[in-house]
Amino acid sequence: MFVAHLPAGYLLSRFIARGRPAQSGSILATGIICSVLPDFDLAYFYLIDGRQTPHHDYWTHTPLFWLVVAAVLALTLTMSGRRNQLILVGVGLANVLLHLLMDSIAADIRWLYPFSDLRVNLVHVPALYKPWYLNFLFHWTFVAEVLIVLLATVAATLDWRRWRRRTVAVPATQ
Repeated sequence: MFVAHLPAGYLLSRFIARGRPAQSGSILATGIICSVLPDFDLAYFYLIDGRQTPHHDYWTHTPLFWLVVAAVLALTLTMSGRRNQLILVGVGLANVLLHLLMDSIAADIRWLYPFSDLRVNLVHVPALYKPWYLNFLFHWTFVAEVLIVLLATVAATLDWRRWRRRTVAVPATQ
């Protein structure tokens, strides 16, 4: 996936936030950041690794790593008496796993690593074009990405209009 991680994260986080209006801002912010968090490894991929290893092979693209991070965060929050913030750990984990699930459509993700090196993907994108990214842009799976982006754009526009109506409708006090 190229362009749909952040919009999909917005949609998932928006869905979760609807049931928690007091935490909706934190939920949306956490979800949006975590929806692209596994791809922070691209900095290492380009700047340090010299594109030697496919970035989906890094630990940031393995579910077990994120499950351990979430467990440590949840334990820390629980022990520090901040249980009301556990929802943010759940939102973050859900968005990271959504990212990995979306990557599994047309890229190899090692869901069972380190217990198995099995690589899981739904479809193979043949290398027909140069530069490499054109293979993904011209593949039918990109239509799904465009639909996710459009859906998120509509949802965000509706949310923004709803938020704008509320702030305009509230009279200013002096």
